[in-house]
Amino acid sequence: MRKYLLIVLASFFTQLLMAQAYEGSIEFTKKKQEAFVIDFSYPPEAVENALIKKMESMGYKTKEEKGMFNKDKGFRVYKSAFINDISSNSMDYVFKVERKSRKEKDEAQLFMIVMKDNDNMMKGFDSYGTGNAKSFLNNLLPEVESANLELQIKDQEEAVAKSEKKQKNLEDDLDSMEKRLKKLEDDIQQNKKDQEKQKQDIINQRNALDNLRSKRRGNL
Repeated sequence: MRKYLLIVLASFFTQLLMAQAYEGSIEFTKKKQEAFVIDFSYPPEAVENALIKKMESMGYKTKEEKGMFNKDKGFRVYKSAFINDISSNSMDYVFKVERKSRKEKDEAQLFMIVMKDNDNMMKGFDSYGTGNAKSFLNNLLPEVESANLELQIKDQEEAVAKSEKKQKNLEDDLDSMEKRLKKLEDDIQQNKKDQEKQKQDIINQRNALDNLRSKRRGNL
């Protein structure tokens, strides 16, 4: 029990340490943009879903930038949004969720660029504003954990459905085989009856043949 508790606590503190926002950069609109960054030990899809839900709870919806030749593919832009936890002024908030590395498929990075009239506002943030922005990202952890749980539930529901479908297929196959077996057994019984009739018919035919042969002149 104690060992299990230590493992849980270690996992918790690992998550807590990872989910601490810092300052970094990312390319957006063909420019290297200063950004706030946070790492999560959860799949990118969970982080993306948590972000979308968080912004929707504040009344903001957006579409992901897409397109084969779109250099800003994957970014989500919230124009003239008010995130009061960061600033009382409206800003353009640009987010991007990426897998941390090719090997780390269950770890993601979330980038947040704060802009106004196409200008990066990060340089103009004082320590208070910077702290607010980082706190906003840090506080996403519960939503990310919840989103990850929902993904796990969805995956398990699909696993259950897949398993149930396989069981149904096996039951249907067995039913089909039992029907074929029943028909085969019926056919076997019918064949035996037909054989008995055929044997009797052979006896009757042979008796008829012997009777005809006995009528030959030489036998008279």
